[in-house]
Amino acid sequence: MSYLDTKYLNLASATLQKYKKLKPGVWTFRCPYCGDSKKHRNKTRGYIFSVKADHVFKCHNCGITRSFSNFLKDNAPHVYDEYVMERYKEGTIGGNVPKPDLTQFVSKPKFKKRTVNLEPLSSLNKSHQAKKYALGRGIPEDKLDRLYYCPEFKKWANTQKKTFSSTSQDDDRIIIPINDPDGNLLGFQGRALSSKAKMRYITVMLDENAPKLYGLDEINDQSTIYIVEGPLDSLFLDNSVAMCGSDVDIRSFNWSDYIWVYDNEPRSRQITDKLSKSIDAGDKVVIWPKNIEQKDLNDMANGGINVKSVVQSNVYQGLQAKLQLSNWRI
Repeated sequence: MSYLDTKYLNLASATLQKYKKLKPGVWTFRCPYCGDSKKHRNKTRGYIFSVKADHVFKCHNCGITRSFSNFLKDNAPHVYDEYVMERYKEGTIGGNVPKPDLTQFVSKPKFKKRTVNLEPLSSLNKSHQAKKYALGRGIPEDKLDRLYYCPEFKKWANTQKKTFSSTSQDDDRIIIPINDPDGNLLGFQGRALSSKAKMRYITVMLDENAPKLYGLDEINDQSTIYIVEGPLDSLFLDNSVAMCGSDVDIRSFNWSDYIWVYDNEPRSRQITDKLSKSIDAGDKVVIWPKNIEQKDLNDMANGGINVKSVVQSNVYQGLQAKLQLSNWRI
């Protein structure tokens, strides 16, 4: 983009929801014409990008196309007049300047989505070690298409992003993709199948600035969202996301209703500190009843516990949460 267009796009950005720069010359935000996805409030399918000397807005949801000038006129009239005046001064707009050709963008654009190019566990034979492992952990069969088998993890990871200097002593792993709300691959976790592996989980982020949060492409953000500790645990609780090794600023997603579901470890300083922090922030948390001995959702489900029912019956907030946490620690 030219300096002038970049300048006025930045000035208009205050009115654009979820506005962010993807890469040089490409910006995305929620489409101001159609409102974008009503189900997923974090989806951004409005794009501004450069085509030769022209600059174009295109929505991948409703298909509307606008020249950059008309986009500003429609959505940022407070900066449009000043933008046109500067363009006239530069001689880059006026009767003798050809208008951008938008006909090539009339049909819905097709952008290549980055996904995991591996075989999902759902398509493997039940005798395959990866599928046997997943089924052995009690993972529901209808969730196996969200996990993938990788026979040589280090080699495959290096095709996605240079991660390992050496691919010797490679191993096979289950790949847990970390996607954005549109299903684009942001990173992945490799879960070791061998009990002898030094690291059970290895996380690789293709975009280091992306949130390490599993399940964003599966949730309905207009319903209650449960935030659990591990990706595999999230497969046992509907409409849940999972932390993948680091804290994430959940408030940046602007979810209307979410609940923290930490592991059932009252003797863990790390868990109790996280609970206290969430309670102090005013968030809802699950504090497990003392008759439940299992540590996580996976173990609870395999122990015959109705995870959804127990979770929904043990949500606390505010002073009540602090009192319940004190009792849970004892």
